[in-house]
Amino acid sequence: MLVIGSRGSALALWQARWVKDRLEALGESCRIEIIRTTGDRIQDVPLAKVGAKGLFTKEIEEALLAGTIDVAVHSLKDLPTELPKGLTLAAVPEREDPRDVLLGRSLSELPPRARVGTSSLRRAAQLRAIRPDLDIETIRGNVDTRVRKLDEGRYDAVVLASAGLRRLGLADRIVQWFDPAEMCPAVGQGALAVETRVDGGPAHQACARLDHAETRAAITAERAVLGTLGGGCQVPIGAYAAVQGGRLHLRGIVISPDAARMVKREAEGPADEAAAIGRALAEDLLSGGGREILNAADGTAVSEPGL
Repeated sequence: MLVIGSRGSALALWQARWVKDRLEALGESCRIEIIRTTGDRIQDVPLAKVGAKGLFTKEIEEALLAGTIDVAVHSLKDLPTELPKGLTLAAVPEREDPRDVLLGRSLSELPPRARVGTSSLRRAAQLRAIRPDLDIETIRGNVDTRVRKLDEGRYDAVVLASAGLRRLGLADRIVQWFDPAEMCPAVGQGALAVETRVDGGPAHQACARLDHAETRAAITAERAVLGTLGGGCQVPIGAYAAVQGGRLHLRGIVISPDAARMVKREAEGPADEAAAIGRALAEDLLSGGGREILNAADGTAVSEPGL
């Protein structure tokens, strides 16, 4: 039997069950083990002030290395660009909608000084670039908690990932989708990471069958951007790649938290050169002013898991 490790939130469990169902369809027997992470325990501090790598993955990866679980399922955007020695990204299943979305009111409906909730510096900075008259406020909690806070009137709108809402059956709450050209998504947003030990054993072999080649190429390019920009540095960075007809199109952004400075770049090339395309785009961002933005930011912001 394969033991799948997961966080205990509704979204994390949906993702783990999705992987479990597909592994069982391939003839595997599976069960889910819930593991509480550091990020789950920190509920009274804005994640922008925590600044640690692997907040939502570390304990799960430790269980994987210890052999108490066989498979780890994460929101890919939570996974640091460098995996612990002995672990590998066995599969990246087909991606969900990667876009950021608004709940509550659309931008055109929001008056000046309206309160918009997000825990992400990337989202906050890009929102400030679009609507500098809004009050961007920190919001914590899982998807259902954030929706409840919106419904209680604490915020006029909140920004979340379309993927999590769709997976939880809450897509009808979305009032506006941001095109990636307008708000560049986080690296890996909308994709799942299926992690195993690198031993080539039964768990790795089974999970590898869930891999989706185009999604794998896209996230390889995006993670190469982030890795070249500084790996796990959690500052306002976005990267999004899409593959069509064997060609990969990649866009990236580095933006200061106050949105005063922003560098955007795009690149394209063969999908089988995804990593090289990502590294080249990152170098272009750095030379175009991104290095100065990253050095000046000197902040750390961790996106709320999978949101």
